[in-house]
Amino acid sequence: MSTTTLKPLAELENELNTMIQSGQIVEAFEKFYADECVMQDQGFEPWIGKDLNRERENDFVGKITEFRAGVMIDGAVGEDVTFSTWHFDYTHAEWGVVKYDQVAVRHWKNGEIVKERFYRG
Repeated sequence: MSTTTLKPLAELENELNTMIQSGQIVEAFEKFYADECVMQDQGFEPWIGKDLNRERENDFVGKITEFRAGVMIDGAVGEDVTFSTWHFDYTHAEWGVVKYDQVAVRHWKNGEIVKERFYRG
């Protein structure tokens, strides 16, 4: 069944991205990600399951000491898949000053994200 029959996918994606841009990263994760979600960052093996990914998200957010920018540049919606491009600029307790552009590819099922992969440039 297509996600769009539950709630328009563009609406779900917009709500998620709005939450991320307003700093509600952990809250957005809890609301939109499926229990069986798989997340993968460029150059890493996939992280499987909401519990593991929750730990990673909480660790990441907890180590941001200064958040200067998390701006969505543009996006697109397909059949149960969304794409968004981002610019991030923050200081991380372990990594120092971090600036990068990223593409997030999200696969949706029944109104939840089941797979997300990040590509950085």
